[in-house]
Amino acid sequence: MSDGIDLELLRAKYRTERDRRIRPDGSAQYRAAAGEFGFYADDPWTPRIERETLHDRVDAIVIGGGFGGLLAGARLRRAGIDRIRTIEEAGDFGGTWYWNRYPGLHCDIESYVYLPLLEEVGYVPKWRYAPGEEIRQHAMAIGRTFDLYRDACFQTRVTEMRWDEDATEWIVRTDRGDEMRAEYVVVTLGALSKPKLPGIPGIENFRGHTFHTSRWDYGYTGDDLEKLAGKRVAVFGTGATGVQVVPPLAEAAGHLYVFQRTPSTVDVRDNRPTDEAWAASLRPGWQRDRMENFLKSVTGVPVEQDLVGDGWTANSALHRRVLPGVTVLSDEQEELVDAHKMNRIRARVDTVVADPATAEKLKPWYRYICKRPCFSDLYLQAFNRPTVTLVDTADSGGMPEIGTHTVAGYEIDCIIFATGYEAGVTDVMSGRMLIHGRDGVTLLDSWKAAGPRTLHGMTIPGFPNLFLMSFLHAVTASNFVHVLDEQARHIGAIVAEARSRAARYVEPAADAADAWVATIAETAVDNYDFQLDCTPSFYNNEGHPVRSSLAAVQYGRGPIAFFDLLREWRSTDGFAKVLH
Repeated sequence: MSDGIDLELLRAKYRTERDRRIRPDGSAQYRAAAGEFGFYADDPWTPRIERETLHDRVDAIVIGGGFGGLLAGARLRRAGIDRIRTIEEAGDFGGTWYWNRYPGLHCDIESYVYLPLLEEVGYVPKWRYAPGEEIRQHAMAIGRTFDLYRDACFQTRVTEMRWDEDATEWIVRTDRGDEMRAEYVVVTLGALSKPKLPGIPGIENFRGHTFHTSRWDYGYTGDDLEKLAGKRVAVFGTGATGVQVVPPLAEAAGHLYVFQRTPSTVDVRDNRPTDEAWAASLRPGWQRDRMENFLKSVTGVPVEQDLVGDGWTANSALHRRVLPGVTVLSDEQEELVDAHKMNRIRARVDTVVADPATAEKLKPWYRYICKRPCFSDLYLQAFNRPTVTLVDTADSGGMPEIGTHTVAGYEIDCIIFATGYEAGVTDVMSGRMLIHGRDGVTLLDSWKAAGPRTLHGMTIPGFPNLFLMSFLHAVTASNFVHVLDEQARHIGAIVAEARSRAARYVEPAADAADAWVATIAETAVDNYDFQLDCTPSFYNNEGHPVRSSLAAVQYGRGPIAFFDLLREWRSTDGFAKVLH
């Protein structure tokens, strides 16, 4: 397998490239889109609609209108819940697909497994990798299909929740002065929802135009980017967003400057329209079968046929560091397979990019899964345009000097920040949304001493009829919507059983939560050394991994084992342990 690869030499090269990019301030190098920079997070899509405050009661409140909230609403509807109120800060359903509408936007997971509830809605995506607008429209179609618009509250943020012991229900207050009551509350945490900006000195002094990709300013660019003709545009960020947005900007702008700290891996995408004959041949249950096949394939579980057959499933052996599954290779074998893959990624750059100096800057020098893999048939090609300049900022820590009308000495009319989100920052964990359980104790206070305590990441002792949906004490996956779907199914099943048995409330016993916390600790995967060697990214806290962070809050046997565990829990009447 070595085939001439010198691992020691390659490791040294990876360390050198990593060290060029590490900053002592780690994640603190970014700043939130808040305070004086709060305008970067304003909603450009829906004008604010004034309404009267609400003082009413519904059966269930779902906080969050992305796919997690939509799935929760759909499964609660299937469980027989009538009045379901979604509370969402945005102006409509969609979550990240509501906010992100930048040109070139597509999902990097196959649409037939990513878009949830396709069969229920009666829809087959038009593209193998759906564009953002198609995904947003599907989110709204779910809302209509399950009658979730009826009681929805958009442009509204929950500020406080308080358990009413006497009424056995939740009191939910919002930033619009609402005071609502509900028997059940589902909180979808939305861990990648708050845009972040680079903490570059001088950013506040720039006098040109600026905006974040998650709040695209079509008023400035024009609907077809026609207003960028003759404009000098700078893009900060070359991750998954940058890889998609650079090609259309390269075509439209007078000159495009791409500021790159770390190049992404960019493999072939091969997007194509959906085959109509294939779509007509689908039989009931096809999507669930395909989702499970994809998850097995990407985690290394043998399948008769890889139904998806794309870059995710082809490289399953290289995902186990962030996606636990079947381990078939030793550490050294895995490293060699990784080296071969990365050599092919780097060789592709040479075959596509004409200028050798630019090609060298675009080559990623790190292990494959150190950053989220990217796929594009247009990104590398964009750098062959004479009007596109790649500016490597690795040695300045990604912090080029910004003047009133310049960036790193280049005259710039507009800066576009493709710098992603505050990873893991949620209203619940930041205290922006206070949750008071039994005896008025807040959720954060109850977790302060010993950390989170949940059963399966979804129910919490001391907080009756409250459900969480996230990776906390659960799992993650390349297709995280699959995780959300399984969580929503589980919550829907618990609520249906509670109603069937006339239970007053749902709450796990303290010892059940303690046992699950112990399971999380026992199964935790220690990837500290691997992450320490990685190039800085949000995966490893910008080059400063913490042993007790992600691994300590996730079920270490992976998503397939987790889903099986939930099904077994339901089939063996685990309900009896949480229904009262």
